[in-house]
Amino acid sequence: MLGPHHIHEDGRSVWVVRAYLPNADAAWVVLPEERQEFSMQSVHDPHFFECTIDRADLANYQLRIQEGDHVRVSYDPYAFRSPLITDFDIHLFAEGNHHRIYEKLGAHLTEVEGVKGVYFAVWAPNARNVSVLGDFNRWDGREHQMRRNSGGIWELFIPDLGVGTHYKYEVKNPAGHIYEKSDPYGYQQEVRPKTASIVTDLTDYEWQDQAWLDARRQSEPLTQPISVYEVHIGSWLHGSSAEPAKDVNGEIVPPVIVAELKPGARFLTYRELADRLIPYVKALNYTHVELLPIAEHPFDGSWGYQVTGYYACTSRYGTPQDFMYFVDRCHAEGIGVIVDWVPGHFPKDGHGLANFDGTALYEHADPRKGEHKEWGTLVFNYARHEVRNFLVANALFWFDKYHIDGIRVDAVASMLYLDYFRKQGEWLPNQYGGRENIEAADFLRQLNHCVFSYFPGTLSIAEESTAWPMVSWPTYVGGLGFNLKWNMGWMHDMLDYFHMDPWFRQFHQNNITFSIMYAFTENFMLAFSHDEVVHGKSPMIGKMPGDEWQKLANLRCLYTYMFAHPGKKTMFMSMEFGQWSEWNVWGDLEWHLLNSEPHRKLKDFMGKLNQLYRSEPALYTQDFSEDGFEWIDCSDNRHSVVSFIRRGKDPADQVIVVCNFTPQPHSHYRIGVPEPGFYTELFNSDAREYGGSNMGNLGGKWAEEWSLHNHPYSIDLCLPPLGVLVLKRNPDKQP
Repeated sequence: MLGPHHIHEDGRSVWVVRAYLPNADAAWVVLPEERQEFSMQSVHDPHFFECTIDRADLANYQLRIQEGDHVRVSYDPYAFRSPLITDFDIHLFAEGNHHRIYEKLGAHLTEVEGVKGVYFAVWAPNARNVSVLGDFNRWDGREHQMRRNSGGIWELFIPDLGVGTHYKYEVKNPAGHIYEKSDPYGYQQEVRPKTASIVTDLTDYEWQDQAWLDARRQSEPLTQPISVYEVHIGSWLHGSSAEPAKDVNGEIVPPVIVAELKPGARFLTYRELADRLIPYVKALNYTHVELLPIAEHPFDGSWGYQVTGYYACTSRYGTPQDFMYFVDRCHAEGIGVIVDWVPGHFPKDGHGLANFDGTALYEHADPRKGEHKEWGTLVFNYARHEVRNFLVANALFWFDKYHIDGIRVDAVASMLYLDYFRKQGEWLPNQYGGRENIEAADFLRQLNHCVFSYFPGTLSIAEESTAWPMVSWPTYVGGLGFNLKWNMGWMHDMLDYFHMDPWFRQFHQNNITFSIMYAFTENFMLAFSHDEVVHGKSPMIGKMPGDEWQKLANLRCLYTYMFAHPGKKTMFMSMEFGQWSEWNVWGDLEWHLLNSEPHRKLKDFMGKLNQLYRSEPALYTQDFSEDGFEWIDCSDNRHSVVSFIRRGKDPADQVIVVCNFTPQPHSHYRIGVPEPGFYTELFNSDAREYGGSNMGNLGGKWAEEWSLHNHPYSIDLCLPPLGVLVLKRNPDKQP
């Protein structure tokens, strides 16, 4: 109805221009090139204007609109009929295979028929009508009503809008109820508690990391060292409002205050974090940093796990370009970036995905499938092609636009099981009567197939806490396709074991050894995450028994065993220096502890442990093969000692690891070794420089021709209390 229409009237070819202008007193059609204007008349309704223009062509006309004493001139949005979305786009989206749908739906700067503006498109198939709201129309949903295309997609090009435009969608359901929604595909949102989306341009940042991306594409991460520093950037460290934050141009921006913290405390920006966090992580020799979810979320206390803006990096810490700068700087310093990603559920906030077009669009209508009552969130409908497309494309989006190196997929178990945290009668079985969510499993296979097809050399890590088979196996053999899975069983066994008084550990040797029984069934990552230091679980140092010295020694012992055990590694912030309090999302880490020598030495220990891990191929090249591990002795429960060999792909790359899990030192402890020669003590977790008792082997020991533990040679060691030794044969040293 609206816009220009070419008709035949009384044998003439004329144009009829119609406009719905709810706040106008008068309106004219203006032809700027010819300096002509035509008065429009109100017909049928005082807000509905129309005029007839007798001419052959009517390109790029404008409307002059009088609203009280104010007159404005603008292009007519309904004069442009060149949608960015094609029939082929709609076809791919409808079958769930449009992997770059984020470049079609959402708000995009574009130029149509020589006129610059913003193209808006949103999927709302059950809506009666959809409008674009914004400052440009006084948030009046009557002014910019969108056109409905096939596939339930609504679109409209609005001229003269640009970067920084705030907008929402007004969605009216068939019953006439109105919802104001943020853009599901919007690239940026306002800082909470505001919820409008913001038009932005993700192409205006000049990346400097092409060499990194090229090298990553040719790499095989499973044979590389992966040591991850998990961090919640909103509570790692805060700034003060007395120190103003700066944007991409170096200009001062209003700081985002943390109301629950001390007065004047503010979040650091992505750029400030690049200057502070990256050097810290690099000094500790971690290979990757993992960020708790940075997609937009309305509540700080959710840690980012209740997402409302899946395509928008949170504005708490700056602009999309600021986050690009952070990733770019990480790559320049040799640090990969992993982002926590949440496809398992989403919150019920009114401006988000819930009940988006007045119906259960992204979620299931039946709460027995569509709701996590435990979390107060909704579950994605993985059987719906467009919803699956939304999520798969979202994962690809973060790799594409922000150059991230991996995703850690949150709460995979909640996706895979229909009865997850649901009581009997509160869940629906699948078509075969089982509890498995078949559609979710298919979605995860599609996700991982696409990620590794487009971005080889990256990581897709599953937080999966059950025995679902083949989580980290390729999709072509029936696996879910992740390349790493968190080893939750190992984590629980270790924390249970180290929580015990060391005297009782002799009765629980199985806690230490059992993980090797299944260590090579999946590609495991050993993780001590944020979940282990919240909700009354105690910080890591608080879990350890004994006095302060023994607690720190236990931590060094545990961490060294972790880095010697098969599997990649993840540790949450603050664990590296022994924070005494649980993690508090509202506060800083206890940085003052680094003024204390024991905590400072623990931090230095973590840097040296990471350095050892990265320098010895035996500790990472065969993490997922039985060829990379061999027990020397796992049955000495009387002393709570285990010893084993880690091997790399090169036969020369092998190290001996001996762990003493009690405070009792052993001055003559003999273990079998496969070859003669001198075994250098590469690492001793009890060294004085780390705060230990400094018991050791004076640099190493010679092997003797004394067979033990099915090996022809053996070495006589001094085992330090609560200590781990890492030794390596030195072929160049002669007797």
